[in-house]
Amino acid sequence: MKKMVIKALAATSVVMATGCASIINDDTQQVNVISSNGESFAGTIDGIPFQGPGVVSIERANSNKIIVATTDNCAQQTVVNKSVDPVFFVNVLSGGAFGSTTDYSTEKMWKYEDTITVSCK
Repeated sequence: MKKMVIKALAATSVVMATGCASIINDDTQQVNVISSNGESFAGTIDGIPFQGPGVVSIERANSNKIIVATTDNCAQQTVVNKSVDPVFFVNVLSGGAFGSTTDYSTEKMWKYEDTITVSCK
């Protein structure tokens, strides 16, 4: 009986020490990047080139991202704002301070808009 209690306590502490967003979210997020005029364009995010419209992989971080368009008729920079992923609040509501800290330290608690529009003429 004593061994069972010790195993249960060990399992509970492992679960509490891991964050929900850290388990559920990948290091990157897939976002759809489109142009306001519907035409194709080229750009970079974090120095990584991409062709739009299309799905782009953005690394989650505690910072906003900047899309730098390399196509002449598009806005040179578009800011992609970060926000807290609602999954993070599961830890806060359930009292998992350790899990919340894990989510913050791994930066998996952050998300970006699912669709980002680059202004083009």
